[in-house]
Amino acid sequence: MMHNNFKPLTLAVAVATAALSGQAMAGAFQLNEQGVSGQGTSNAGRASTVTDATIVFGNPAGMSFLDRAQVTAGTAFLTVDTDIDSAGDGSNEGDMVPDTFIPFGFYVQPINDNLHFGLGVYAPFGLITDYEGQFEGRFYGDRSKVEVVTIQPTISVKFSEQFSAGFGLTYNQIDGELTANTQGGAVGLFDAATGAPLGGNSLAGEGDVDVEGDDNAWGFTFGAMYKPWEHTTFGFAYHSEVEYDLEGKARFTNVRVPQLSNDVPGAIEVGTISPQVDADLSITLPEVWDFSVTHELNDRWTVMAGAAMTNWSEFDEIRVENDFSEIVEAQNYEDSWQYSIGTAYQLNPQWVLRTGLAYDETPIKDEYRSVRVPSDDRIIFSLGAGWTPTPDLTVDVAYSYIHESDAEISQDEENRGTYEADFENTAQAFGAQLTYRF
Repeated sequence: MMHNNFKPLTLAVAVATAALSGQAMAGAFQLNEQGVSGQGTSNAGRASTVTDATIVFGNPAGMSFLDRAQVTAGTAFLTVDTDIDSAGDGSNEGDMVPDTFIPFGFYVQPINDNLHFGLGVYAPFGLITDYEGQFEGRFYGDRSKVEVVTIQPTISVKFSEQFSAGFGLTYNQIDGELTANTQGGAVGLFDAATGAPLGGNSLAGEGDVDVEGDDNAWGFTFGAMYKPWEHTTFGFAYHSEVEYDLEGKARFTNVRVPQLSNDVPGAIEVGTISPQVDADLSITLPEVWDFSVTHELNDRWTVMAGAAMTNWSEFDEIRVENDFSEIVEAQNYEDSWQYSIGTAYQLNPQWVLRTGLAYDETPIKDEYRSVRVPSDDRIIFSLGAGWTPTPDLTVDVAYSYIHESDAEISQDEENRGTYEADFENTAQAFGAQLTYRF
């Protein structure tokens, strides 16, 4: 005899919202892997240090201080290690983030002494978490994927030897997927008032929900660079917010849904359905303000520092519209800052050595953290080197170690159960790039 009582009026909402978690499309999934020469200093001085064509992203104004046409291309390899401490039942393996390559490419072409053209292809945001099949928190999130690819044509103007400005458009393509399991349970007839079974009942296994969508949208970037003294450079860069309207499908498989019985007055009939419906999701990825300074102490030593603010506070909710059920999830994120310091040492005409340290705040409030983006504040330590065997060619490599504060998760919702755990995250990033000058 089964005694699986529930509140029938809340079941439909619980089934629908199991597709999405509050942090599914927000939080710490902003990427910094748009150049390896900058990675070596933990991106300190990103808006004020002109090294190669990656300045197209760092600060388009800096293209004006490149005297030759050049192309820079490379990739970062990111590997993440997670330990999950949970007292509950179920699996918590902690290998949900696969090893990932993040490529990029940039090109700069001087048009004349005062005008430069640039083009960049890179990933400003990205996320993949893919838990094992019996993950304990699977009812709050199983797989989450967000991929954003940006193409950026850019122009810079040098007004003097001390001041330049740049502007670029960004064409952005986003693809997203969110999945979650839905709890199994009793199906059949139940009393509408008490939820008591009325006979002919059985148990249904777990279901799942898969939401996929994509879109493309335009944004822009601009920057300025000022050299008040020969050896000191100040830089500012702005990357606009981008508004997306993702369109795709929501697939529900073996999910339990209640409805009033047509045959038994006062009864609720609970069955399983597997519909596929159109889905729409509007999301705005945030603007970024980047400030930095670079100072050459002498012919060998250069120091740099930076501060970048990401305006996540505008991201206050997720709203998914579909024919099955509209879903609205509060976000209430905070603006976040990244602070960085770094230095470069010119060992000889061929070799430069770099190091840097950064502190990266999370925009996720503790009460909104979920299994989809289980991250917290992080510290980033980096080492790097550049080798220029000829004036036309430079090879850069870098290594970063990323340590996060323990991320505490506590989620408790009816029909999805309770999930409480501490996530201990560390990551390593290996980067390599090549610059060829024409």
